[in-house]
Amino acid sequence: MWSFRFVLAFALVVCSIAVAAVFNRRSTRVTDPRGLPGRGLPLLEVAFLAGGPARVVDTALVRMEREGRVVVSRAHRVTVTADRTTDPVERVLITAVGGRAGRDLSVLRASVPGSPEVQRIGDGLAARGLLRHPGALKAAWRARRLVVLALVVTLVLGAVSTAQWLDSPGRDSTVPPFFPFGVLTLFTLVSLVATRPAKRRITPAGLRQLQLVRGSTPWRPREVERAHAELVGAFALDGAAALRGSDQQALREALGGGTAPAGRLVKSGRSGRNSDSSSSDFAAGAGAGVWCGSSSSSSCGSSGGHSGGSSHHSCGGSSSHSCGGSSHSCGSSSSCGSSCGGGGCGGS
Repeated sequence: MWSFRFVLAFALVVCSIAVAAVFNRRSTRVTDPRGLPGRGLPLLEVAFLAGGPARVVDTALVRMEREGRVVVSRAHRVTVTADRTTDPVERVLITAVGGRAGRDLSVLRASVPGSPEVQRIGDGLAARGLLRHPGALKAAWRARRLVVLALVVTLVLGAVSTAQWLDSPGRDSTVPPFFPFGVLTLFTLVSLVATRPAKRRITPAGLRQLQLVRGSTPWRPREVERAHAELVGAFALDGAAALRGSDQQALREALGGGTAPAGRLVKSGRSGRNSDSSSSDFAAGAGAGVWCGSSSSSSCGSSGGHSGGSSHHSCGGSSSHSCGGSSHSCGSSSSCGSSCGGGGCGGS
């Protein structure tokens, strides 16, 4: 009898939808709810929200360069001139640069974004509901596959039951199986749409926060020297496009080649200014860096962040190695730069 197959398909559909709903709710969970701080959001949190881990590193470098604590040469060499630091990310950068010989900028940009100090900024924004954590998003998309599998099983069992019913001599006296299986299939399709996880890392609250920071006048972060606050704030929001002055040419050439994400320009913020697509979702391109979350058992390139070593130890480098070996790590099936840069941590 086809009724047993229908009960089996129904049980699979219900269980898979329940699991998908649970993981989808976890991906939107806010553990530290707060109001939006407006223009009082710290500099590096704004940089992470607008451009991801790589923007955090670049913003810290721009601030240090403007304040005379590092020099970025036209040869893309970073040299420390004063080891005074104001936050953990700057301390990681100073350590990664090393001695007086300095360090190539590409090495810093490949290694430091994966350090725990940078990753924790994203975790804090996710806890406040401004970003969605990549591990939770990835789990939600994986759970969704169970619903797809249940749908395929339902279609197969429905086709087999209908074929047997058509060959049965007494089919006119029984209910045709394609009707209940068809209803179950339609229910599963509707559930797939209803439980679809978000693709974007940034939440509606995060977008509103960026709009508040942009405002109608240039944003001047409080933790930056007044003379450079407007420039550094603009860089945190818009990246290398904010470096327009003649005295910023060397810095623009050094930073401009690797920060532009692979995406179209979009309108963002109340001011209506153009900003790169990372302002809407920093995971839009590999240049935005990789956020795997510092809560994973194997942190995302932490060794490179502290030692400034070769780029193959970090997320966002050019290596084909995956980011971490744990179930929460980013890019289990492909390289960190490709799998996370396009939202791979949270699904595609």
